[in-house]
Amino acid sequence: MDPLTLLIVLLVLMWAMGLLGGFSAGGLIHILLVVVLIVVVIKILQDRRL
Repeated sequence: MDPLTLLIVLLVLMWAMGLLGGFSAGGLIHILLVVVLIVVVIKILQDRRL
């Protein structure tokens, strides 16, 4: 499994646990999700150029 994909899956699971279960890690998970989304968009754009 691609490390980026694994990171995305873990962050989404942590975010869902926080939303549904009351587990709180502050805004850190949301900041990490935004960073991962930016990295994914950049990776997609770079792959299109090749």
